[in-house]
Amino acid sequence: MSKLNASDIQGFSLRGYNLPFARYLFLRFTEPGKGRLLLTRLLPLITTGQLWDEKPATTLNVAFTHPGLVALELPLATLISFPPEFQLGMRARGAILGDIGLNSHEHWDAIWREGRVHVWLAINALNPEALEQRFAQMQALLEETGGATLEGFQDAGSIAIGGQFTSKEHFGYTDGFGNPDYLGICRDTQPGQGKLMKDGTWAPLATGELLLGYADEAGELPVAPVPHLLASNGTFMVYRKLHENVGTFREFLNQWARRYGAGDRDAREKLAAKFVGRWRDGTPIELSPDYPDPAIVKDRERNVNFMFGKDISGTRCPVGAHVRRTNPRDAFGFSGALVHRRRISRRGLPYGPVAPPEDQIADPAELDKVDRGVVFMALNASLSRQFEFVQQQWMSYGNDARLGNEKDLLIAHHGEGEHFGIQGDTTAINPPFFCSGLPNFVELRGGDYFFLPSITALGMLAMNLVDPR
Repeated sequence: MSKLNASDIQGFSLRGYNLPFARYLFLRFTEPGKGRLLLTRLLPLITTGQLWDEKPATTLNVAFTHPGLVALELPLATLISFPPEFQLGMRARGAILGDIGLNSHEHWDAIWREGRVHVWLAINALNPEALEQRFAQMQALLEETGGATLEGFQDAGSIAIGGQFTSKEHFGYTDGFGNPDYLGICRDTQPGQGKLMKDGTWAPLATGELLLGYADEAGELPVAPVPHLLASNGTFMVYRKLHENVGTFREFLNQWARRYGAGDRDAREKLAAKFVGRWRDGTPIELSPDYPDPAIVKDRERNVNFMFGKDISGTRCPVGAHVRRTNPRDAFGFSGALVHRRRISRRGLPYGPVAPPEDQIADPAELDKVDRGVVFMALNASLSRQFEFVQQQWMSYGNDARLGNEKDLLIAHHGEGEHFGIQGDTTAINPPFFCSGLPNFVELRGGDYFFLPSITALGMLAMNLVDPR
């Protein structure tokens, strides 16, 4: 397959920008004609997937909820041709996603609880000044066209440590490893990002696992709206605001590390690594189970190039560790073929202030009251087959991993009496262990499903040229 037409694909679909600042604007259309005028003015400003000679000061991308497309008065035949889960929206899929208890929509931020969002308009920026300048431009555009109201926005940004931007999130883990490679997409690749072949090499996933209009791993076209031009080179995006209870996490880790340690002075960090499947510097524990190894983190040939097939019992990386749940690789056999159709491309950034060090906090519970966490975004051609399956079956349930009802420790909703098991061996340095009484480390504060169209499709929306015939 030749390279894709990157000039017709939104850049956000193809690659992470690695820009440290972001502001996600949430708009609501006022009336169809003015909404289309707004899109006409936005169209030449949208960042495409074409490679840069020099990184721009800002990028701009746009996506729509199904109610947003209804507000633009797309033909009914087109609206009902979208996949059912997208039509329903994320809030209505709560029972399937495990968004219950503290994660249910009754506890979401008002903008999501009330379903006011039609448009996601994303600004990524190199610095705060460039961000504010582009934001002011967007505000002026909204005022000039009257096409939409600004219902709210969410700021996010990379965490800086020692004056340097990092890939850390608020629990202290290094994030951002291992987004998949896709056929035809030009990007820097490394072993472990694609799909494992029978000869042990790696190959890109089928383009149709990310973009609509292309064959997926089954050789089929993902379910997509009509007409074909509206869908082609587009994708679906999951947006979830995940509040992190940093105080609760620290207290839980300290409590159980004292029991896990057996005299090991590094027990706290080892236990934290067992929770996730990586040491907090990013070292995969499958490759280095007893200590973090910065050399592996820096080595693009190794930092995502590992498998679980020879560690079926989970003695190196627990079977229920977060990274193993999100991408079981070859743990289910068949050279990973059962996993290839569940892969997603992750985007996102932390939001909120960095939590002070533990020795500067008198009451850890106060940390949980501060609005901080991660804006999680996932891109996939099929919301149900990819994101929803992973969230329901691998995050909120454990049967595929032979763990029964055990859930993901970090991001799943926990009820009374839930636990996390760590498989080990007979050595004192790697004992089996069992954590009980799991609290909720992460709380969902809202979000929705979005359609991220191609540049061609944006033009069709702007000019009212969507014709399902």
